[in-house]
Amino acid sequence: MAEIRIENLHKSFADFVAVRQCSLNIADGKFVVLLGPSGCGKTTTLRMIAGLEFPTSGQILLGGEDVTYLRPRHRDIAMVFQLFALYPHMRVRQNLAFPLQNEGLPRSEIERRIAHVAEILRIGEILDCPVGGLSGGDRQRIALGRAIVRHPKAFLMDEPLGTLDAEFRELMCVELRRLHNQIGTTTVFVTHDQNEAMALADMIVVMNRGDILQADSPERIYNFPASKFVANFIGQPAMNFLKLDQPVRCGTAMVRVGGAQTAVAEPLADAAEGLLGVRPEHVAFAADGPLAGEIVTSEYFGSHHITTVATSAGPIKVHVPKGERPLMGSNVRLKFNSQRVVLFDSRTELLIPNRESVQKGACHV
Repeated sequence: MAEIRIENLHKSFADFVAVRQCSLNIADGKFVVLLGPSGCGKTTTLRMIAGLEFPTSGQILLGGEDVTYLRPRHRDIAMVFQLFALYPHMRVRQNLAFPLQNEGLPRSEIERRIAHVAEILRIGEILDCPVGGLSGGDRQRIALGRAIVRHPKAFLMDEPLGTLDAEFRELMCVELRRLHNQIGTTTVFVTHDQNEAMALADMIVVMNRGDILQADSPERIYNFPASKFVANFIGQPAMNFLKLDQPVRCGTAMVRVGGAQTAVAEPLADAAEGLLGVRPEHVAFAADGPLAGEIVTSEYFGSHHITTVATSAGPIKVHVPKGERPLMGSNVRLKFNSQRVVLFDSRTELLIPNRESVQKGACHV
């Protein structure tokens, strides 16, 4: 196991900047997810850590050793790809043994490691099966097994669940987290799927256009997103954003939106133009709610409804328990959970910190 540290990492392809002066510490034994839309720089960052791409500038340290310009075989890392990268003409046992044979390990040690990995991944009964006839989930386990048998300092995973269907993805998320808890090897996992990130990560690193926007725990990223982009990217459905009627003043416990006043956690900075952010589950129907509106749509998801209410502040999505039946065209009043409302500066789109976010150490980058 080893700490991974990148310092001022920068990668350009001619005039295109893929990764822009990024710095990040990945603690020994942590499961870290690089998350963001296509083209945000997450895969390029992973490939530089792996040694498949060299940075334009910056430094990469693995366990304190500078590996910035070392070839992959000299970094003691194992990588799992989206397309498994298995040898179809070999059986499962041969696929697992291949990297160990290349290292020149004795046969007894190879067999011991294969037996151990087969037990961890529960693939003992298919060790002598051809790879070609196996399910996607089994082939993903074998790809993981081939990485695990090497006992590397770190695992790097480039969207390894991307080709699986929804049921297998959910199953493999559980398996990956169980596996990490059991082995404890430092892991860097790339995905564009926020559900995978929230389910797996000790720390999520949100990227966009080559920049790291926020690196924090899933809970803090969800509750205290560092920017409007992060708030919009994390959460299904996305956070509601409402323009404030007046400037934000430091220490003010009330703001006005759509002509109605609502309580907020006291902001610690001013903003000439503010934006209120609140997630649908932190909005509720209440007779004494300050904001009036009309129900215009309602989507049923079995366990709950997602209802859209047209208000003077704009459309607001509300998470409604399944026991309630929102009626189209009904007039309702809305109330926000003041401790879960966040404020953004409209000009910079950055979070305006409040006392709770500071106390919880949110918005680390």
